[in-house]
Amino acid sequence: MTVSTSPVQAVIFDWAGTIVDFGSFAPTSIFVEAFKQGFDFEISLDEAREPMGVGKWDHIQAVGRIPQVDKRWQEQFGRSMNSDDVDRIYATFMPLQKAKVADHAEPILNAIEVVNQLKQRGIKIGSCSGYPREVMDVLIPAAADYGYQPDYVVATDDLPQGGRPAPFMALKNVIELGVTNVGACIKVDDSAPGIDEGHNAGMWTVGLLLSGNEAGLTFEEYQAASEETLAKAREKARAKFIKSSPHYLIDTIADLPAVIAEIESRIEAGERP
Repeated sequence: MTVSTSPVQAVIFDWAGTIVDFGSFAPTSIFVEAFKQGFDFEISLDEAREPMGVGKWDHIQAVGRIPQVDKRWQEQFGRSMNSDDVDRIYATFMPLQKAKVADHAEPILNAIEVVNQLKQRGIKIGSCSGYPREVMDVLIPAAADYGYQPDYVVATDDLPQGGRPAPFMALKNVIELGVTNVGACIKVDDSAPGIDEGHNAGMWTVGLLLSGNEAGLTFEEYQAASEETLAKAREKARAKFIKSSPHYLIDTIADLPAVIAEIESRIEAGERP
């Protein structure tokens, strides 16, 4: 057993857009496809991204409530989307997502190194996702093949209380990892609901600006982007995070070690989230 050398007890990571799947494309592209297959209804990638971070059934419902989507749905079907429609799209979404999620299991640049450095210091690695368990059961072994093995995983439907922004998934990690102080935990996420989850659980929070859903860049676009393009992407993402007030905003997980060091100093000085 590794003896801890840090006042931080655990870091709880989101999955898509945080540790794996740069740009969080696995869920968004499948949402577009599920609407098309389920109802021959078109939504854009940006519309699919809008409510990212919540559980997938709730996500589909939230997309249907976007004013421009609702308007088109009413024009096509003569009414707003209802829960039966959401069920049908969700039933289409699930097999598509399970078939495709392993294709997006590659870790984001530096993720494995950062996680392993934390483990070497005795910091526990928790994780939670807006994906349901049947999707996580495909993603977890695929990510493990790349070297990512968190100490614990919570899926959005593992708990009866529901997913983000409620704190239950984060707190389930706390319980299972044996953490004694939520103020010694850090929640890292690429979406606003995930940051709200961390706040609601009493944790430090770190938002990711460029690797996740809010910027919506592919890794290739990120690598090729000019500083001006990256600055615009940061501002777009920052605007989505602003209401959630993360303690820190960084570009990608590669920037996390410096933030961990600062949080460690703040904890040692007696600060709480």
